[in-house]
Parts: sequence; C-alpha cells; structure tokens
Amino acid sequence: MGEEWPRARGGRCAKRSRFDLQFDKEFGPEVVASTSRFIDILDQLDTKVESLRKEAMVLRDKKDFLAMSVDLLKNNEYLIGLNDNERDEIDCYVQRISSRLGTVELNVCTVRDQAQEDSLHHVNSLIDLIIASADPVISRQKCQQYLNACSTTDTTVYSEVDPSTVYTDKKFESVLLGCTLDDQKTIKKRLQALLVYLTQQTIVH
Repeated sequence: MGEEWPRARGGRCAKRSRFDLQFDKEFGPEVVASTSRFIDILDQLDTKVESLRKEAMVLRDKKDFLAMSVDLLKNNEYLIGLNDNERDEIDCYVQRISSRLGTVELNVCTVRDQAQEDSLHHVNSLIDLIIASADPVISRQKCQQYLNACSTTDTTVYSEVDPSTVYTDKKFESVLLGCTLDDQKTIKKRLQALLVYLTQQTIVH
C-alpha cells in the first residue's frame, strides 16, 4: 500500500508537500500530535540552530582573518621598494581581492548594549593601529601585550600563574572587559592570528 495521507476536514486526504516529507525524514514521521512530540522537535531544532551559529562563526573568523591579511599586505613596508608601476599593479590586485571578499556577507548577531558596542569599536580601533604600524617589532610587542590582556581575563589560562607578573596593556584590558564574552573570544583569536604574522615579519628582519 502507498503512503497514507492525513485526512483533512470533511474526510478528504490532505495532499502532503515535499516540505512535509522532508520534515518527516529529518525528525521522523509521527501521526499523533502531542506536546512531548513538539518539544522533542523543538529541542532538535534548537540544537541544529546552535550548530549553524557555530559553523557561521567559524566562517566569519576565516573571513576576518583574510581581511586582516589583506590589510597587513597593504601596509607592508616592502611595498615601498617597488616602483610606481609595480606598486599600482599590487594595489589593483589587493583591491580586487578586497572587493571579492566584500561580496561575502556573514552575520552572526551578538546581543550587545550600547556600552558593549562602544567597547568593541574601541578595541577594534586599537588593533587596527597595530596593523597600520610600519614597525613590525613594536607592533608585535603591542600585540603580545593585548593578547596577554585577553588571557588574564580568562581565569582558566593563568590558574597557576600570578596575573600581576604578566605584562599587559592596561588601557586595552580595561576596554576589553567592557565587551561581551563572545566578542572577547573573537578578539583573542584575531590577536593570535595577528601575532603569528607579526612574529614571522620580525624573524625576516
């Protein structure tokens, strides 16, 4: 026998859509509607939504890393040694990559109040100053201080170390504490990637 469709009012069978079939495949067919059944489906949906958020945040971090890499390349001191034609060629290539990257929109909303928004903007401005700096040694030192500030706000990192012995940028740490926990984690990842790059630049020098 074929699949039996649920009966609509008047005794007629209601035609099932492809969405209904996909829904049954995803969550299992169930003829009897009950509160526990709906709660079970909602629990599964909640888990899937959280998984989707995490996957989107990973992609967003990758995009941020690529954008940071482009910014660092634009401010690389070795570009100064190129002639005008070479520099124009590099600038055009960088602009083309930036434009393509700009077509990728990833938005995972973090709930913030106005003070947290201001703190995040301030933190990003401070990090941007490091990226724009022409001295990789000073930039690396400042980046390390910022990263230390991220670590001292995480008690799991320095559980056996006196935080007062770790040199941090107090101004940055103060602003960082005004950010949400999710933003603090994202900022830490950004600084870790930036420090790796700046360390490589310092070794080259």
